[in-house]
Amino acid sequence: MHRAHLRFYAELNDLLPESRRQRRFTRAFDLSPSIKDLIESLGVPHTEVDLILVDGQSVGFDYRVQNGDTISVYPVFESLDISPIVRVRPRPLRLTRFVLDVHLGRLATYLRMLGFDTLYRNDLQDEELAHLSRAEERILLTRDQGLLKRNLVTHGYWVRATRPMDQAIEVLRRFDLSGAVTPLCRCLCCNGLLEPVAKSDIAHRLEPGTLACYDAFAICRACDRVYWQGSHYQRMLRLIERLLGEL
Repeated sequence: MHRAHLRFYAELNDLLPESRRQRRFTRAFDLSPSIKDLIESLGVPHTEVDLILVDGQSVGFDYRVQNGDTISVYPVFESLDISPIVRVRPRPLRLTRFVLDVHLGRLATYLRMLGFDTLYRNDLQDEELAHLSRAEERILLTRDQGLLKRNLVTHGYWVRATRPMDQAIEVLRRFDLSGAVTPLCRCLCCNGLLEPVAKSDIAHRLEPGTLACYDAFAICRACDRVYWQGSHYQRMLRLIERLLGEL
């Protein structure tokens, strides 16, 4: 029986049993597993890991663990550029786009409200989510740690918070998105982009009160839903202000 000594840092400890948090511990193993398999067997999905050091040297997920290895595992570094030594991070996605699991419907609405391309359906199974994440180059957001351990998933994040407002703040912070917010440019129902539409073109679809009180309208390119700046619009602006204020 072989043994390796491990230490996980910062928020990766959220994914460990309490007895292994913020401390070095020993893990026994047979043969020579990949370091990815060893880390995930402890409960930490590979998408949460940004840097692995073995005896002080950066290694990739395919490294085979040896008896006596001392392994340090780090999450994403927000304020330090470690790109010259990283061996595990996949190439960055050209665009920040998301796909969310069934538990994050309200978060999907908030992200769309903030202008982010966010795919969400409450009937998508885990296998479909993993395939969509890879095929459409979307960051997979989930409350299911096991989903992020699938080999198909290269870009993903386990959302820690349980309240939708806190989840939105967490995601904005994790991906440094405060400067990328473009409020109210997407349909909250289908994720399609909105475009201005002449009042005369959709007048036949409006209630008399709406027709009399409002002049500026937008329409979803995808589902044809009509939007205007009613009381719901003011509520959304206040919500967006609260979210950005928390950052």
